[in-house]
Order: sequence, then structure tokens, then C-alpha cells
Amino acid sequence: MNLPYQLFIALRYLKSKRKHKGISFNAIISIGGVAVGVMALLVVLSVMSGFHEKLKQKILGANAHAVVLSFKGAIEDHNHVIKKLKDEPQIASMSPFVLGQVMVSSGERAHGIFMRGIEPASDLKTTDILRHLKVGSIEDLISDSKIQTKENAYPWIILGRELASTLGVMRGDVVNILSPMGEIGPLGMLPIIKNFQVVGIFEMGMFEYDMNLALTDINAASDFFGFGNKVTGIQVRVNDIYKANQVSKAVNEKLGFPYYARDWMQMNRNLFSALKLERFAMFIILTLIILVASFNIISTLMMNVMEKQKEIAILKAMGAANRGIMMVFMLQGLFIGIVGTTLGVIGAYALGNIIHNYEIIKLPADIYYISTLPVNMKLFDFVVVSVSAITISFLSTIYPSYYAARLNPVEPLRYE
Repeated sequence: MNLPYQLFIALRYLKSKRKHKGISFNAIISIGGVAVGVMALLVVLSVMSGFHEKLKQKILGANAHAVVLSFKGAIEDHNHVIKKLKDEPQIASMSPFVLGQVMVSSGERAHGIFMRGIEPASDLKTTDILRHLKVGSIEDLISDSKIQTKENAYPWIILGRELASTLGVMRGDVVNILSPMGEIGPLGMLPIIKNFQVVGIFEMGMFEYDMNLALTDINAASDFFGFGNKVTGIQVRVNDIYKANQVSKAVNEKLGFPYYARDWMQMNRNLFSALKLERFAMFIILTLIILVASFNIISTLMMNVMEKQKEIAILKAMGAANRGIMMVFMLQGLFIGIVGTTLGVIGAYALGNIIHNYEIIKLPADIYYISTLPVNMKLFDFVVVSVSAITISFLSTIYPSYYAARLNPVEPLRYE
């Protein structure tokens, strides 16, 4: 098969003569610059996408997709509210909960946490936190709302792994729960202190929850906080997490005042907005690496044009048009862009798989919420970055190619 002469010459010009070895070396440097830029951009975007997805999974694993609350501070008849919402097609399940801040202590160790009272059977259908039990049994919680020790009957409580480690407790130990909202006594406000037995330990893999959250029976929590038959709110699980805002609007319209619903996007808006902005900023910053590589392409082509002036003059004398000369150097620059982009994509995919499969980069969980660097490689990111890199590489060929086409063929051949 006969190649167009422009393509044949473009590939030939990438191979320099022996006395000008620097030209081919510059071509290699240009390819490497594009490859490094593409690889860096794709790896960073994949890591940030992975962090976004991992964080979303952790948050939605420990919390419901939406919650129904009351402006009065508590919902009095939660069963009636649940019945009114059962016919909503987007709602998959619901469960009531009681939430409050307490101090948990064991021996001389203490820590402030959120204690959430739940119905294990319904909560299992609404959140995933009970599925992350590392110690304890879900069946025991569902079959019996109280687990007894040999001496006393205590309400059960489940702690996060980090919290249990901080307190130095294991399954079967008893911890003290203290509420700052106590009872009024003859000496003033007295805190409420009750004993709870640790029956399980969960690990979400997110320090925020593993350290600062405990689960207990909803009746025990209501009694402890003095709620009576009231609950803090109702957890809602929806069929499509990205339609949670639509469900919230439907719930608000159906229930009316004093009830209101908040979805996971509203409750974590600042966090995810910051991540989205940071990802966009990193895309812009790292694209500059590809732009820097494009200058290498320009310099390589300009040097090639200067070296090949006599050959260009001969081509023009043989009848080659300016458009054909431009095409030669455009194809040469485009080849550099395509090869560099291909190498960058391959390198990014390989490095992303290594980071994902071997978890070689560890993170401090108390700062970054998660313990390892996550990677989520998206086809869309790879396509956009590849197209952008090749486009930038092609645009960088315009000036050198135009300069080559405008060369006067008489000057290089005057003294031949």
C-alpha cells in the first residue's frame, strides 16, 4: 500500500541524520513531555474521583439517603408519618432513630460521641452500618433488644473500632454513658449516667464515624434522653441516590409543616462542592504540563524546519504545494502528540491499577477520612484528556508548519 508522500516524509523527518542527532533526541523529549503530562493529569483525576466516590460511599453507608425531621425538635407519631410516606415510589425503606450527644467512658478514659438509637431490623434496610460489624452478630440484635450479662441486664451498645480502641473495651465490657442534659435535683442540674454493654464493634473505614458514633436500641436511647414515645427523625433510603433531592421535595409537599426533609446532598453540600472545585482546579493546573510539552513540539519542529530547508526547497521545485509542506510538519507534530498521549494513557492506567490493587499509599484517617489512597478510573476522563492532549499537540504544529510552507525555495538552492 502506497503511503501519501506527506506521511512518508513526516515519519522520515523524525529520523535525523547522524551529524544532527539532537533532532531525534528532541522528538523523544517532546513525546516524553506529552506522556508525563497526560499520565499526571489522568492519575490525579482518577485519585480525586476515587476519593469523591469513596467518601460518598462511606457517608451513605453510615447515614440514610435522606432524613425527615421536625421543626419542633422531635417527631411525636413517627408510625403515622411512615404510613403517609409508604406510597412514595422512590422510597425503598424507612426507619426511626433517636440521636443525641453523650460522653462515653470506661475506667479513666472518656470521649464525646453521638449516640444513635435504632431499630436493628428496619435500620438494616436503611443504612449499611450494621453490615460493617467486625465483632458481634446482627441476628442477636434483631432477635433481642436487650443482651444480658450474668449479673445485670444492660441496654446494648455498638461502638466504632477507633472508639473501642481508645476506650480499651471489647465485646462484653460495660461502658458508662453520660448525658449533659440531665435531671434537676436539689443541688441543680444533675447529669444522667447509665451503663451499657458492648455487644459489637463496627468499622466503616472512615475515622469520623469509627471514632465518634455509637449505636444502641431505640427504646433505650429514648428512655436515656427522656424522649418518651418521640423520635429525633426518620431515616429514608431511596432507590436512586441521585434523585434524593426530588424525594425530599415530595416529602415536604406531602407532610407539610412542621416536618421537613433533608437529603444527603444538602447535608454534605459544602464538602462535595469543595471536592468538585478542587478537581476542576487540578485539571486546569495539570493541563499546563501538557501546554509546556507543546512548546517542546514547537521547538522540535522549528529545528527540523531549519535543518530541512534544502529538502523543502527541492520538494517545492518538484511541484509540492505549500499545503503539502504544511501537512508534512503537521503530521510530524501530530504523530508526537498521539504517541505521547498513548504512552501517557498506558502509564496512567498501569499506575492507577497498582495504587488501587496494592494500596501502596497510606493516609492518616483522622485527617483524610479514609486510610488508603483510592483510585476510580473513568473512561470519560481518559477520553477527554486524550482528545485535549492530541488537540493541543496538533495546534502547536500550526506555526512551524506555516513557517516551513513560506520558505523561499531559491535561497537554500542558490549555492548548490
